[in-house]
Amino acid sequence: MILNIEENPNCETAEGIRFKTVGPPRPIKQVKMYDQDPEGTLCQITGWSDDPENPVCPAYSQKVEDSGDGEAFLVFGGAWGLRLKPIGDGDQEKEGEWSLTNPEQWGEAYLILNDREDLTFFE
Repeated sequence: MILNIEENPNCETAEGIRFKTVGPPRPIKQVKMYDQDPEGTLCQITGWSDDPENPVCPAYSQKVEDSGDGEAFLVFGGAWGLRLKPIGDGDQEKEGEWSLTNPEQWGEAYLILNDREDLTFFE
């Protein structure tokens, strides 16, 4: 798989990044992030496209080979990457639409996660 995220206002560009896939992609709805909290923060996730009318699109996880750790999980979305927002108290999704202007949301080109437990798949 070759990942290309074009220049956009959501996240940094990622061009021509190659991954050797191990399994099929699966749609996901949440990931646990450890950037700000060593215990991890559960976040809602979506793909982000270049469609100005409807930029929200599915986010997926796919098992890939990772030269350092054996296997890992590549998380990817649309042409403009991924969009994340923390889950509120009691595992309730925070109110509000997905938006590039919401300061509680942020974009990523893609994620590499090592632990399957950090992913929540759609049923």
